Amino acid sequence: GSFDPPHVAHTLVVAYVLGAHPIDRVLVTPAAAHAFGKRLRAFEDRMRMCELAFAVLRSVEVSPIEHELPAPSLTLRTLQALHARHPDVRLRLVLGTDLAAETHAWHDFAKVEALAPPLWVGRQGYTHDPSRPAMPEISSTEIRRRLVAGEPTDGLLAPAVARYIA
Repeated sequence: GSFDPPHVAHTLVVAYVLGAHPIDRVLVTPAAAHAFGKRLRAFEDRMRMCELAFAVLRSVEVSPIEHELPAPSLTLRTLQALHARHPDVRLRLVLGTDLAAETHAWHDFAKVEALAPPLWVGRQGYTHDPSRPAMPEISSTEIRRRLVAGEPTDGLLAPAVARYIA
C-alpha cells in the first residue's frame, strides 16, 4: 500500500484479517515508487509511520521489500520476490473493495491472483459482501488535506503516527 500516512482503518483491516481468517502473519509493505505515478512522501518516513501504526498488533511485520526491488512498485513483482524468498509459504493479498474497480489497470492481475489469492475486505462506500463487516471510510488523502489545512485528525491516526508527523 501507499500508507501515506497509515491510518486507523489500515490497522483495523490487519486486526480483522488476523482475527477472522486463518492467517499466521501479515506483512505490511509500503510502496517504494507508486505504479501509477502517485507522488508519495519519503519511503523512510512511510516505513517508520507503518512501524508505529502496526506496533500494537502481534504477528505483523513491516517490510522494506519494495524498496529493494526495481521501480515502480508492482504487486506482482513484490509477490514473486516474496515467493522466491519463502517458497513454502502460502501467500494471500489483502485488498479493500475500493480497489476492485482498479485491478484491470494492474500489471498482470491474473498472475497476482494466482500467486496470492485476494482476501477482499469491505470498505464503507464501496460494494462488498454484506455478510462481512466493512471497514470505516478513512482516507489518507483526506488526512493529508486536514494536515495541510491545520484541521484535527483525532481518531484517524494512531497517536504515535500523529506525533511522528508533527
